[in-house]
Order: sequence, then C-alpha cells, then structure tokens
Amino acid sequence: MNAFAYHFGFEFRVGIRNKALMLMNYLFPLGCYLMFGALMGSINPGFLQTIVPAMSVFAVLSGALLGMPDTLVNAREAGIFRSYKINGVPALNILVVPVLTSMLHALLVTAIIALTAPALFDGVAPANWAGFLLVFLVTAFALAGLGALIGVVSTSSRMTVLLSQLVFLPSMILGGLMLPSSLLTGALGKVALLLPTTYAMDAFAGLAMGQGTGSHAWQSVGILLAGGLMAFGLALFLFSWDSKNSTRRGHPALALLAWLPYVIGLLLAH
Repeated sequence: MNAFAYHFGFEFRVGIRNKALMLMNYLFPLGCYLMFGALMGSINPGFLQTIVPAMSVFAVLSGALLGMPDTLVNAREAGIFRSYKINGVPALNILVVPVLTSMLHALLVTAIIALTAPALFDGVAPANWAGFLLVFLVTAFALAGLGALIGVVSTSSRMTVLLSQLVFLPSMILGGLMLPSSLLTGALGKVALLLPTTYAMDAFAGLAMGQGTGSHAWQSVGILLAGGLMAFGLALFLFSWDSKNSTRRGHPALALLAWLPYVIGLLLAH
C-alpha cells in the first residue's frame, strides 16, 4: 500500500511539474473554459445552461486523451516498465495509477469550473451536486480507461496523437459539448451515440442539472461504466512491458472491443 501511495503521489506531482502534462491537465482546459465561456455565451446563450458539465467533460478529455497516452508510451520506450517489472510492480498498478491521477487532475479543474462559472459567465450550477460528482467520476473513468488503452496499443508518440484525436475531435463536435446531440439527425446522430461524451452529457442533464429523464440518464451511466471497465480491462490484457517484445498477448485490434458498450447504446436508442 505504501508503494502504491508513493507511486500515486509521484505521478500526481509529475502531472503538475511536467510542462506538457501541466498544459493538458490544467492550462488548456481552463484556457478553453474562459474562451468558450466568453465567446459561446454571446453567440449561443443556451451554452451557458450546460457550460459546467460541458467544460468538465472537456477537462477530462484533455488530460485523459491528450496527456496520459503519451506518458505511457514514453515510459515503455524508456524502459521504465522493465524496471518496474524487475522490482515486482504489477501491471495493474502501472495502469491504475495514471488513470486515477488523470481523474484527480480533472476533478480539480472541474471544481474550479463549477464554482466560478455562475459568477463569471452567469452559467447554471448543478442542481444535484451528488449526482454531478457521480456522473463526473463515471465519465472520467470511462475516458481515462480509453486513454490507458490508447497508450497501451500505440507504438509511438505519433500514434497516440492520431488515435487520441480520432476520439477527441468527434467528441468535441458531435458529443454534445458545444451543441445538444438531439439536434443531430441521420448518420451524424448515430455517430454521436458511439461517443462516450454523448452519454456523459445525457447523464449530467438527467442526474445533475435537473434536465432530461432520470431513467435514461441512469442507462447512460451504465453504458459509461461498462465502457470504462471494458477499456481498462483490454488495456490490462494488451499491456506490454517492453516494445521490443516480439510476441503480444493479443492483437492491438482487440482494442476496438472497447466500443461494444457504446454500440449497444446505439442499438438501444433505436
């Protein structure tokens, strides 16, 4: 337990001291929060109704998808995982710690957003803080699980950028952060239902913001939790101590199974 706590504390401090991680964990999401709050509030006043959950999800996306995967790849390439293996550190700890630290960084940014949005932009605060925290934690776990999976299957830093952007950009455009997913129809609406952020925003609306239906929101929570467990489980199964290993426990394409809960969500919606 002491070793795990030390590892967790070390990784958390790295997330603040490392300039790249500091940018992705704090500066980028908070900077975008201030920019979107000022611009979108005047262009689309309806955005202020969802600014707190939307920018909270954005903070998770930034740290979990744009920051964490690259650190996992760099650690593997530098031989850090090999030294962990020699010293008896289990693979589970190596993946759990960055997932938890990513969630904690996002939680701190979310607290800043939730407490300042009503005063700065006349944004709407959560009506149910307990529901807000629950949905945030499930959302953060789902996206951090995906981030860990991307870091495990990526062969280089360039690959992490490509895979992360394949999730990040559609989530920003179609995932309900900038405009309600209900406005999307046809193929775009179906693509939106394959994104974790769509279910996150739906769950926030029903359980935290006093909007939507609670039963549908709980379904979204279940899909997010299943998605997080699937992604993290696949990351653990596909984990490799050394990039020089000629054999792997499974093909990286198995990572696509992480989208199975969201495919089920798509089917349930029709």
